[in-house]
Amino acid sequence: MIDDTAKIHPEARLGNNVEVGPWTVIGPEVEIGEGTVIASHVVIKGPTRIGKNNQIFQFSSVGEDCQDKKYSGEKTRLEIGDNNVIREACSIHRGTVQDKGVTLIGSDNLFMVNVHIAHDVVIGDNTIVANNAAIAGHVKIDDFAVLGGFAAVHQFCRIGQHSMSGAGSVILKDVPAFVLVNGNTAVSHGINSEGLRRRDYSRDAISALRKAYKLAFRKGYTVAEAVAQIRELDYKGPELEIFIDSLLTSTRGIVR
Repeated sequence: MIDDTAKIHPEARLGNNVEVGPWTVIGPEVEIGEGTVIASHVVIKGPTRIGKNNQIFQFSSVGEDCQDKKYSGEKTRLEIGDNNVIREACSIHRGTVQDKGVTLIGSDNLFMVNVHIAHDVVIGDNTIVANNAAIAGHVKIDDFAVLGGFAAVHQFCRIGQHSMSGAGSVILKDVPAFVLVNGNTAVSHGINSEGLRRRDYSRDAISALRKAYKLAFRKGYTVAEAVAQIRELDYKGPELEIFIDSLLTSTRGIVR
């Protein structure tokens, strides 16, 4: 159902069973997949592609020009996958030509009230970003990561998969996979054990990650030295390789 007061540009493409609430504005070069529900007073600007079965709540701004002062009206994009929940007053900006020209959001994510996602951000699947979190430009957030309310992530940081950043965290460096951080400025507090248990990780995997964490964060080793020690652990599951990769590929240094 499309409300009579909604303003939809004739060049916008809406799939089957898309619902659009009162006073919502959808511009040209917007594509919205079937089953997506858009509440009242939402503004969607293109070029933007939104997948299937998303929920976008009232007063959200999706696909707007970015706030980067280098932006000069270039044609950039926003792409959003399927089954995302975008709660009230979220803002999601398109990319810039200084990066790849696109902001990318995967599927099955939850963005709570007033979340800001800046230009050129790349977000995977199954993440949770809590109320009032702010994600600066060029940030990458991997699958199953969680950002607490009012968390702030500096540009170009990477938030590793299955990590947890507590409420109010100010994140200036990369958060490795599986790690729990908190504080202003954020520091590490161990492995996100509770989150891993909820996702059915085995006791052996969690135990191995705890040992790997201590080697990387608590023994005074360099990253290279810690990785060498981690590779000597008896546990050989894929979790350790994911953890190691997040250490070795960091470009901003890691939150310790």
